[in-house]
Amino acid sequence: MDIQKAIIVFDALSQETRLRVFRLLVEHGTQGAPAGKLSEALDVPHNTLSFHLNHMSNAGLVASKREGRSIIYTANFDLMRDLIGFLVKDCCSVEFASIRKDKKSGCSIIELADCCPPKEKKA
Repeated sequence: MDIQKAIIVFDALSQETRLRVFRLLVEHGTQGAPAGKLSEALDVPHNTLSFHLNHMSNAGLVASKREGRSIIYTANFDLMRDLIGFLVKDCCSVEFASIRKDKKSGCSIIELADCCPPKEKKA
């Protein structure tokens, strides 16, 4: 991921409704959720949600597919993995942050160490 793409993604997530939608879609996993269910769960009017989903789609954060009369939205987990990788790549010492591939599951594992040194005890 390059910095321009990261800016687009952060811009899309920097609005409360869109961030709430994305977090809810993450909870729904790869199955996603229909727009109506998202609207109801977040108490957001359908037309307002549609505007935000379109913005998120343009940023690459969500994908959609039609199932019958419903449109199912899913979070783009690959994009988020790339964004998190972008954040820790080349900017943090490996002792503080690293990304590795889990051989068993095939998933990316992000490890963040406690990078603050312990406070010295007063004598």
